[in-house]
Amino acid sequence: MSAPAGGRLAGRVALITGGARGQGRSHAVRLAGEGADVVLVDLCSPVDSAPYPMADPADLEQTVKLVEDLDRRALAVRADVRDLPALQAAVADGLAAFGRLDVVVANAGIAGYAPSLEMDEATWQEMIDINLTGVWKTVRAAAPAVVDGGRGGAIVLTSSVAGLMGFPNLAHYCAAKHGLVGLMKVLAVEFAPHRIRVNSVHPTNVDTDMIQNPAIHSLFSGMPDPDPATAAAAMQAMHALPIPWVDPIDISNAVAWLASDEARYVTGVALPVDGGMTAPFKLPHAVSAAPGTTSP
Repeated sequence: MSAPAGGRLAGRVALITGGARGQGRSHAVRLAGEGADVVLVDLCSPVDSAPYPMADPADLEQTVKLVEDLDRRALAVRADVRDLPALQAAVADGLAAFGRLDVVVANAGIAGYAPSLEMDEATWQEMIDINLTGVWKTVRAAAPAVVDGGRGGAIVLTSSVAGLMGFPNLAHYCAAKHGLVGLMKVLAVEFAPHRIRVNSVHPTNVDTDMIQNPAIHSLFSGMPDPDPATAAAAMQAMHALPIPWVDPIDISNAVAWLASDEARYVTGVALPVDGGMTAPFKLPHAVSAAPGTTSP
């Protein structure tokens, strides 16, 4: 199937949660570059258990500007994914502004860490409420508009490599991200009669504020206050490819493909974009043989 004139998503509308910065901003710009208008939803307020600052209203407005610079329309809505009526209002505002909804990218999420036996109840609950229940509420609010459009569509849930494997000190995060895989598979079956495809993306470390902060650097390096180079080296050791992290655009490229007609028969898939982190076996770089050579 050929791409529509003006881009693979020309004439379509996408709703993106967590759209103020980071991966959400990158997704908005990437989808706008393919011709989509976007509804940007973000909390733009602090979250108690997140060990780094959240996006603010200025970040959200900057994303709007970046979309408009591509000659596409953007509607910014401050809403909490834990608040279903607020999400439903955001969808209604998007329909009033753009007349349709075709793509939903449930991207909003937080990161944090604590040993399982030291984690307090509030920290656990906040993670589940945002990273798992907030995704369900996003779909619950937005999917009816896609169904009612009668044109089919695409829903992409942002999970993580932590939705495919386990990491110490991330019980709440891994539980939420694993839960998204089950949610995705059920939704893929339920929405298939409406020609709505549902998939999840599973990024490794992404070069955003969620990863590039002292708390997460300490988690991955095992040191209380690592310098950036030490943190990068620790993160590189987690991958098969010699990289410490990927860029937001690497995830956005996957999202754009899943949202496009090029993936028209792809549904129920958990797609890693992970530099080989989830590969079943990896030799340490120091003892790996280079291609075309024989190990001693």
